[in-house]
Amino acid sequence: MTVLHESATHSALTGWHVALELTGRCQLACVHCYADSGPTVSHGSMTGDDWCHLISDAAALGARVQFIGGEPTLHPEFARILAHTVEVGVPVEVFTNLYRIREPWWDVLARPGVSLATSYYSDDASEHARITGRADGYARTRANIIRAVGLGIPVRASVVHVLPGQRVEQARAELDALGVTGIRVDQLRGIGRGRPGGRADPSQLCGRCGDHRVAVSPTGQITPCVMAHWMVAGDVRAEPLSRIVAGLTWREWLAHVPAQARVCGPECAPASDGNDCAPAQQVDGE
Repeated sequence: MTVLHESATHSALTGWHVALELTGRCQLACVHCYADSGPTVSHGSMTGDDWCHLISDAAALGARVQFIGGEPTLHPEFARILAHTVEVGVPVEVFTNLYRIREPWWDVLARPGVSLATSYYSDDASEHARITGRADGYARTRANIIRAVGLGIPVRASVVHVLPGQRVEQARAELDALGVTGIRVDQLRGIGRGRPGGRADPSQLCGRCGDHRVAVSPTGQITPCVMAHWMVAGDVRAEPLSRIVAGLTWREWLAHVPAQARVCGPECAPASDGNDCAPAQQVDGE
């Protein structure tokens, strides 16, 4: 089964943000991961061709995309998918843990229209390791932030507050000193490994799910947000994306999304904390 192509003249997704979960795999095993990602999780059933076809359609429909996961750079065809995205002119943000960036990728990441986002936890390596499960994670991520900033690649970061007494403000200050822009602080969400009791909890959502944004899982399932994996509205390999987000199932799921507590900032503001949704994109003009 492959991704169904859209009509090139259809513009139903103009201005939409499409989050592409390229894989569920990740080198880290963060204690709070909303996606339950880890080193042994599958890449999913979407092929490199599927992702490229979907990105071409996003370009025709006027959407912009974000690569996320899991860790998107672990997809076996990440370099090809990224190069294709740049070639078709779609603005793309790569939300990555920056644990490992292969040397040849930097040239493409430094192209116009490409930006990076990452999560950061502490200025203390041992505390960072307690959260991510990798002793060398802090040093690797920090080094790649420095490399990206030095190349002029736009970088934003979310500092996620996970542990009591965590050095959140020190992490924010370090990121600022490194030249990172758009630094936000987010609280632990009750989603994925961070959820109490293992039940889906819509109150943990930001209130902007499905509002000119949509997520595509590693298996091609369509949801209003990467944080709302249980709200499956369709499969992009069985039905065009623009038709899914115009359908009844999509509208029914959106009715379950909690109303925004207040006017949002440039990202999303969940009812439970009042700051941004860590994987949310930087939205131009908002």
